[in-house]
Amino acid sequence: MDTHFDELLEFPCFQTFKVLGVAHPELPDTVINSLQTLAPGDYSPTVKPSKKGNYHSLSISVKVTSKEHMETIYTEISALELVRVVI
Repeated sequence: MDTHFDELLEFPCFQTFKVLGVAHPELPDTVINSLQTLAPGDYSPTVKPSKKGNYHSLSISVKVTSKEHMETIYTEISALELVRVVI
């Protein structure tokens, strides 16, 4: 992943990740469990359903320590089965 996060942000910092995934009861826990291995913390995501109810949007603030750390979080969360997009 060739990003410019290190040019735009000063690390460590808190970054809000927006995760769009399938409207499944396990989506928040699946994302949080993955985050706990990458950036342990106390997470309480905001969950919003889509208009038709097929998808949920999660907003999660995470303390990232470097460009590589941030790229790893994007990669790992994006790879989860219930996740469709990470912004």
